[in-house]
Amino acid sequence: MSRRIIFKFRLYVATGTLNSTQAMINLNALCRAHFAGRHEIEVVDVFREPQRALAEEIRMTPTLLKLTPLPVRRIVGSLSQTQRVLDTLGLGTGPA
Repeated sequence: MSRRIIFKFRLYVATGTLNSTQAMINLNALCRAHFAGRHEIEVVDVFREPQRALAEEIRMTPTLLKLTPLPVRRIVGSLSQTQRVLDTLGLGTGPA
């Protein structure tokens, strides 16, 4: 029996900004298309939790962290280019 890989993401946003809103929409669509039933998304608003953003060295929003599977990877932006997002996070090639 193979273990199901769960993809964990943390998205740092500035609530109310166009790019952050677009990143949330794009991340949800990407996960539904590529990791249906195998993903968790945590959204962190840098205005509400600035210390968390500082601790993770988040300097721009939106910033997406792929926490698992390791290694941790990050990408900044609205996540509109799906293939670029997958490649940057190390998820673009091979079986997911």
